[in-house]
Amino acid sequence: MNAPAIPEDRLDQILARFEYLEARLNAGPSSEEIGALTREYAELREIADRVRAFRALDGQIAEARAMLADPEMRELAEAELEELRRARAAAQAALQLALLPKDEADARPAILEIRPGTGGEEAALFAGALEAMYRRYAEARGWRMEIVERQETDLGGVRELVARIEGDNVFARLKFESGVHRVQRVPATESGGRIHTSAATVAVLPEAEAVDIDIPATDIRIDTMRASGAGGQHVNTTDSAVRITHLPTGIVVTSSEKSQHRNREIAMNVLRARLYEAQRAAADAERASDRRAQVGSGDRSERIRTYNFPQGRMTDHRINLTLYRLDAVMQGDLDEVIDALTADLQAQLLAEMSA
Repeated sequence: MNAPAIPEDRLDQILARFEYLEARLNAGPSSEEIGALTREYAELREIADRVRAFRALDGQIAEARAMLADPEMRELAEAELEELRRARAAAQAALQLALLPKDEADARPAILEIRPGTGGEEAALFAGALEAMYRRYAEARGWRMEIVERQETDLGGVRELVARIEGDNVFARLKFESGVHRVQRVPATESGGRIHTSAATVAVLPEAEAVDIDIPATDIRIDTMRASGAGGQHVNTTDSAVRITHLPTGIVVTSSEKSQHRNREIAMNVLRARLYEAQRAAADAERASDRRAQVGSGDRSERIRTYNFPQGRMTDHRINLTLYRLDAVMQGDLDEVIDALTADLQAQLLAEMSA
């Protein structure tokens, strides 16, 4: 990826802002200011270091060029210049990536929702396979996955899964997973050995905080009920399950763990996440209708990926990436495809910035 030139005045502004923040923190800011100043300083420190390193390379290149005039030093200077130019190109690319607009939701926990689409019981079984895939991926990254609501079919498929995943940069890694996942395989329910195509829908929402979404008490109805589910899931002897209905939008959220107090908290978290995502989607639609927005936000109606079991192949249709190691992918080895989607988004953002 060729990084576009970075305007010098922008680099000046970054260093000036960083030095201002440093001075304010050293001067002893008030308790009201220190939190915001410390966060901005931490976010800007890496970029400021990269700016200084980048400019230091420019200084070294200028010194090497001056050495070209000396016949005795010319050969050494030419070799040094070649190395410095490569280092400068790498430093410029890294700096440009660091300057890309940040999605403020990237560092947040995520709400993962999986539901079967077309394909009947086979779609529900595939939804269960996707749940296992994401659980293994979360475990590999040291994340914590907490089930909010899980409903099974009679054959052990997933009718609905809602889970909360917490850890480092959860939403940044999982936001590309939203959309329709299609599977091609011989179902366990198929006696004739024919390949069927079915699908499941995945939604990944950034968790919202109360300061992001204000939900007046008058906008919700809270019902308690007996927790139960197919296959003996969440069977309790008390009315602990909680269902929250958001009256203005009709959104309904259910949590069926054993603690009614915890169920209220979980259900409100999921409701806030859904309302927050609706706000983000509306803002994305206003800003742009290009492919970058689709990849970044994850249109749930878009078919994003096909899992072909007979050929051991997974294809991500957004970036035309095909991997012939489906077994590893289903075991939670998702980094290669997520890294490729992240790089594709970064390339498009760089292209927009240089246009």
